Amino acid sequence: MAKMFYAGEFHDSESGEVTEIRNPSTGEVVDTVPKGTAGDVRKAVEAADDAFGVWSRMSPAKRGALLQEAVRLVRENEKELTSLLTREQGKPIRESILEIRRFAHTLEHYAGMAKCMRGGYVTLDDGRYGIIMKKPMGVVGSIVPWNFPVSLMGNKIGPALLAGNTMIIKPAGSTPLTATRCVELIHRAGLPKGVINIITGPGGVVGEEILQNSKIRKIGFTGETGTGKHVMEVAAKEVKRVTLELGGSDPMIVCDDADLDRAVSAASVGRFFNCGQACLAVKRLYLFDRIADTFMERLTGKVNKLRIGDGLKRETLLGPLHTKGQREEVEEMIADAVKRGAKLLTGGGRPKGQEFDQGYFLQPALLADVDPDARVVVEECFGPALPILRVKDLDEAIAQANRSIFGLGSSVWTRDLNKAMRAAEQIEAGYTWINSAQIIYDELPFGGVKQSGLGKEHGNEAIDYYTETKSIVIATEAESEVMRGE
Repeated sequence: MAKMFYAGEFHDSESGEVTEIRNPSTGEVVDTVPKGTAGDVRKAVEAADDAFGVWSRMSPAKRGALLQEAVRLVRENEKELTSLLTREQGKPIRESILEIRRFAHTLEHYAGMAKCMRGGYVTLDDGRYGIIMKKPMGVVGSIVPWNFPVSLMGNKIGPALLAGNTMIIKPAGSTPLTATRCVELIHRAGLPKGVINIITGPGGVVGEEILQNSKIRKIGFTGETGTGKHVMEVAAKEVKRVTLELGGSDPMIVCDDADLDRAVSAASVGRFFNCGQACLAVKRLYLFDRIADTFMERLTGKVNKLRIGDGLKRETLLGPLHTKGQREEVEEMIADAVKRGAKLLTGGGRPKGQEFDQGYFLQPALLADVDPDARVVVEECFGPALPILRVKDLDEAIAQANRSIFGLGSSVWTRDLNKAMRAAEQIEAGYTWINSAQIIYDELPFGGVKQSGLGKEHGNEAIDYYTETKSIVIATEAESEVMRGE
């Protein structure tokens, strides 16, 4: 049985109860984890609060060096971590490898920034001097989802620890195993006891205590928009700082002068990576009329070649959805679109065969000529279904893209720089790719607009969201005497 990790040690829960973690491909039990309580969170918070004094006074260079050692340990244990991630989450092993490497890269990125952390200096008009100081907040809470349980955790760990904070992490209830193992490896790199802690358990108990505990100064949350609104509401009672990375319904616009081969490949990967269970997945495809039929024909051929199966098999390109309920939700969205007149180009059914009977598999679906008011367009579809809509020109494409309540990512494909820049400027999203697959870079700030989030992760900006800015005014001794009238 796996255990929680806090105060530098493994622990069972006060409840004495456990939760089974099952493989979405087979239904088999991978392991059990403690069902944490509010009391467990409070113990971890006390340990983190005690550790803050030591960790926050440590130089950024020293903290960076310990993060770099953590990177080494993660890479040393890559094979174990990738296998564990696939078994608990369901994604193909090749995608798990990418996620673990992404996690290590993010920690390494922030470790490398350690000697670049600085405040500011200002000469004031009255002869005084000003110093702008960046201070760590204290204990911060991180709530992480199940779709990328390790890499999304890394987005919070890197800037939070480098800035000098201590952490309480709540992994998703269905994917706590790899995250807990990674936290243990990070601690093993030489961090003081209590700097990084992870508590497993239900969101309504563990998550709520993290939101409400007065010693936790900031919340970093990634998840669906409805839960994000609840996080904001509860955090507001203590005026906690929040960073929210929420849902998305990313549009991909393909103009009639685009490189179709590259765009087709990007649409396939962008929609069906991780079985479509990604905030940044391509969720709406807008095609110029002139190239729409050709594009759909090529995309259909490519999607039909995606090999579905158990993520542990090397040949698998598309694993199962994470839960039974998730699969049913996507099936309902597909049915709604077809009922409204959409044409199902391919997929949408459950694959046949004994190897699929116990898992939550679904054939990747392409839907043509979809009603703009269909659920699969209006809501966030978290699974392997892609609605395709025809547009006459870029103006119509941008207008349709901006109809959404979401504004996370977006992409435009064209050889015309003027079109590309106009789309990038006018699409309401926190990130726009031009002729590029949807890949997040640690060097650039990432965060949504509208109902896709608040604040930034990645980039230098992420560190700002884990620090308090303090201003200091210094007067010379001579001026101090003048001010006293001496």
